[in-house]
Amino acid sequence: MKKTVLLLLSLILFAALIAAEPPLKIGFLYVGPIGDEGWSYAHDLGRLSLEAHFGTRIETVYRESVPEGAETGPYVEQLLQEGCSVIFGTSFGFMDALYDCSLRYPKAHFFHCSGYKTGSNMSAYFGRIYEPSFLAGLVAGSMTHSGKIGYVSPVAIPEVIRIANGFALGVRAINPSARIYLMWTNSWYDPALEEYAAQSLIEQGCDVLAQQTDSSAPVITAEERGVWTVGYNSDMRAEAPTKMLTSPVWDWGFYYKEVVGKILEDSYRHGNYWEGLASGIVLLTPLSDKVPEETRQIVHDYETRLFAGTFHPFQGPLHDQANRLRIPAERVMTDAELLSMDWFVDNVIMAVP
Repeated sequence: MKKTVLLLLSLILFAALIAAEPPLKIGFLYVGPIGDEGWSYAHDLGRLSLEAHFGTRIETVYRESVPEGAETGPYVEQLLQEGCSVIFGTSFGFMDALYDCSLRYPKAHFFHCSGYKTGSNMSAYFGRIYEPSFLAGLVAGSMTHSGKIGYVSPVAIPEVIRIANGFALGVRAINPSARIYLMWTNSWYDPALEEYAAQSLIEQGCDVLAQQTDSSAPVITAEERGVWTVGYNSDMRAEAPTKMLTSPVWDWGFYYKEVVGKILEDSYRHGNYWEGLASGIVLLTPLSDKVPEETRQIVHDYETRLFAGTFHPFQGPLHDQANRLRIPAERVMTDAELLSMDWFVDNVIMAVP
């Protein structure tokens, strides 16, 4: 009887200790507003998925429209002072501030999206979204009649160039004569500039629009102007119900749950995460019912090969815009080459307003 009582008391004490343990506080930094329907919105869906999964074991906070560069530091410091021991910085321009803080706060965990700096308490993470972007390019290439596909692009960094090239290679695989007309906004999130770029590309004869910018302005413009569109970051069908073809999107919740689960178990080891379709972190939304069956089958075949690892979008021969051979036949670009990519493939044309 005494042993039973002692066992019950021990269980009650253990349960009380667990209940008394404070939740793991996690901070998120977003470069845009969470209502942008794009990049920051997709990350916030991941945060909400994280909360739903772990419940009271965690607490999350976030900051929207955080400036990049030297101005990021105070936002990171503020989250740390508020008790966050895990911080996810979700834009390339947050990298240096996160890395500096990681050196000064060795007991905290830092995660930087789309960058390359890592350390004993800092990881870099991203997904190979060039894979579903290639598939989206197949769809876009099959739907253009003018042979001109507009592409609204944010800033000229390797991440953006790599993803645009993935899309362009998909277009080329199904429609070798089509061209991608790429226009820069020089901003991740600027709905007015994105709309202006979209309108300009349509005026120049583009009958399909794609994007890498963060707002839904390009797809809304496409819907209003009656041209096909490919979204990005999140499922934007509600914004272009009759003209949306598909979207390469993220499931950030997949990654956040995996990482936080390991931190709670004290088993996480920092490093570089860069996975593709087979992992679940990136995917392609369902195709429009206007996409022909023949195209659907082609997309399915390429998707199957991507999942199996028997096809790589960046396999040579690949030429740049000056028709120089960059990657010889049969050779696949290395991760190091992809991560530093600073050239466009030969079916991309720089558009001007």
